[in-house]
Amino acid sequence: MAENISILVVDDEESVRDSLYNWFIEDGYQVDCAENAKQALSVLESKNFDIILADIKMPGMDGLEMHRRIKSLNKESIVIIMTAFASVSTAVQALKDGAYDYITKPFDPDDLSHLIRNAANQISLVAENEALRNKVVTLENVEDLIGTSEAMMKVLKEVEQVAQSNSPIIISGESGTGKELIARAIHYNSQRKFFPLVSVHCGALTESLLESELFGHEKGAFTGAMFNRKGRFEMADGGTIFLDEIATISSKMQVELLRVLETKTFVRVGGNKEISSDFRIICATNRDLLKMVKNGTFREDLYYRLNVVNITIPPLRDRIEDIPLLVNYFIEKYCTSMSRNIISIHQAALKRLEKYDFPGNVRELENMIERAIVVGNENEIRLKDLPLEKDIMSNTSESLDDLEKKFIQQILNKYDWNISRSAKALNVDRVTLYNKIKKYSLKQSK
Repeated sequence: MAENISILVVDDEESVRDSLYNWFIEDGYQVDCAENAKQALSVLESKNFDIILADIKMPGMDGLEMHRRIKSLNKESIVIIMTAFASVSTAVQALKDGAYDYITKPFDPDDLSHLIRNAANQISLVAENEALRNKVVTLENVEDLIGTSEAMMKVLKEVEQVAQSNSPIIISGESGTGKELIARAIHYNSQRKFFPLVSVHCGALTESLLESELFGHEKGAFTGAMFNRKGRFEMADGGTIFLDEIATISSKMQVELLRVLETKTFVRVGGNKEISSDFRIICATNRDLLKMVKNGTFREDLYYRLNVVNITIPPLRDRIEDIPLLVNYFIEKYCTSMSRNIISIHQAALKRLEKYDFPGNVRELENMIERAIVVGNENEIRLKDLPLEKDIMSNTSESLDDLEKKFIQQILNKYDWNISRSAKALNVDRVTLYNKIKKYSLKQSK
């Protein structure tokens, strides 16, 4: 690690410079020296250093002023102040100004080596965290966004174009097309990527619950409000808030949302203090919002406030060339999680999938593959393993509600009605799953 760390020693005493130079070279660091602040700043114009070790008292510009100038150029610079005992109070002021640490003369070689190692470790940790964040961002950008079709390439190009702006976005598309994945890709390609992406499924909450969820509430605001609670807009400060199923919110909530978008401020339920939040808003809908505006069920001013950019995700039936890629991706995904060794899909089964209409889009295909892996007993998915096989063959499928009911029941039974695990397998939140159980009157078998 030491050989990758560079140190600049700034001291007007030649003996100090020579001693430190030899110590650090022996420890394996890259070392340069400067005899005063002016020379050091000149060197820093053409070369970056990981650690700058500066004497606090030098002719001309002192170490404190040099430190302030360095920090004005690069706030992340690690500057260690060297001082005599009599000037410790001045060194403490340097710490308040952002110096990493100080060390008193005469130096104990072990103490100095320990201090430099700690600084070097911090530099390495920062670099590792940055690399990890970049890796996570890359993974988030491509997770489940599978496809090379012209329709999908158009969507990804739009994501690339709008990600760096702060404009509101509406993502339109049928259920199961991957609207939330597109929202994630936009967020993690934006300048807000290191701040939160906060998601709210509006259709799963009543008006009062949604109001509390979005704006938060104060203790005692309503029965059961035992503590102050931050809302999602507050949590999204600096980042992005994603509102799914935006078409389902009530007229009252439409008014509230419009006010928040115009002012970027809000008040918690039961409170009176205005709270500010810097967020970007992305909404998703599977309904025709413009049609809702025309029939009076969605506010026109809110629609145009949200619809600065519109990205429409194509249904799976309009990009059937992506089905083989998606199938292979889901096979690998679920075989890994279930420790199965199914490695492919039989050509006849794949051809049948390519002829299917997929009313539930990519989510339905994913559920099909997951079920096929659960029930299959060969090293490839066969036609008999696919759910809805008879419907695909006859082209007379049950209603989507019937299919959804059956699949939710299968998943609940598979996980012994463990709501958390079942919701995760279905890629929905617990509230949505509870609502589906109630909607379909699902019961746990005795």
